[in-house]
Amino acid sequence: MFVFVCAGCGARLTTPLSQVALPVHAHQKYGNGIQLPVLMESGTFAVDPEPWGPPWRTWEEIDPDEAAARGIHAPVPALSGGTPGAIVISPGDARGTLLIPENAGGYCCGLDGADGPNMACETCGLAVASRIDDCSLWQAVWLAPDAVRRLPADGSEAAPLSWEELTAEGKRTPPFEPIATWGSRLGLDHWWSWSPRWEAAAGRALAHLLAASEGRPVTVPDGLLKEVFQRALDALLPAGPPARRAVLAGPGLPASDADADMLLVPTHPQTGQTWTPTGPTGLAGLAGLAGPAGPTAPGYPVPLPFGVWLWLAFPEPHLPDPASGGMPDGVLRDDPPAPRPHRLFRADPGAFQHTLARLPAVRSPWLREILENLTQHMRARLF
Repeated sequence: MFVFVCAGCGARLTTPLSQVALPVHAHQKYGNGIQLPVLMESGTFAVDPEPWGPPWRTWEEIDPDEAAARGIHAPVPALSGGTPGAIVISPGDARGTLLIPENAGGYCCGLDGADGPNMACETCGLAVASRIDDCSLWQAVWLAPDAVRRLPADGSEAAPLSWEELTAEGKRTPPFEPIATWGSRLGLDHWWSWSPRWEAAAGRALAHLLAASEGRPVTVPDGLLKEVFQRALDALLPAGPPARRAVLAGPGLPASDADADMLLVPTHPQTGQTWTPTGPTGLAGLAGLAGPAGPTAPGYPVPLPFGVWLWLAFPEPHLPDPASGGMPDGVLRDDPPAPRPHRLFRADPGAFQHTLARLPAVRSPWLREILENLTQHMRARLF
């Protein structure tokens, strides 16, 4: 457990927190006028290894060697000149801070942090954080890495859960959820939509699937995986050559096909590391995601957030249609399934662009062309 204190005066700025992996949707901008919930679970924090926030520079202002040194291999709209290592927490876990009115940029529906840190230490006045709660952004407090210090808190940090323990916890991320907007005369408007978390997860995974495809068609298993990925894969990859196969793999699933070219696998929600089929079970089977798998692994690992992966691997039981008589064995609930969205699934373009631009494979002309034509693909509703 850790607490964060002001670098200027040492005043305490947070409750005790445990570190977890940075959510893939941390910087997602979703729709227009959407009321998104809090990004982080209470009692947790995550660290963004990359710079984020103002000042921003356009791609034309950036030296190609600088971009390459930052692991960026293709043009992006802008790069942050901020200090890397920002810490994100739940707004309810902040303590001893005050808003800075003159830095309160945003105000479409809230604060967006565009003017720099908008929260100051209540004791000494040092700008220490940015409160984000504007529409279409995940609500969060981002602590400035050069304005705070991390100190051990009372109590020991629990060891990360094993894959078996995570699976037994069963914290799934449903693919559909109610979306709320602001500004209705009748109060909040709600409708059922594809989950923003799923769209961000799919954006990152789709970039890896394309990078591993080598320009050949890719197939995914029938069901929800096909609904999420196949339409975009068919549109972005050429037809004709023998297809490469992507399959779902992970803890608790039967051994995947030995000839699978890509494995859709979970990332650990606490450590951010990726499950590998060749390691032993538990934490010893974790490995970082660095690109195509080595000779001991059966396929390229494609990362999915654990909650999304768990839903795909072990979905909650629901009756597809109303049925007469008693509930079937194993079904412990009698509410209807979540309403289906009225549109086809679309991956998040921001997560897709962010990931693909950082994969070395994007240097290939055909992949670079996909990235350069992202706006057209969005108009075609692939994203």
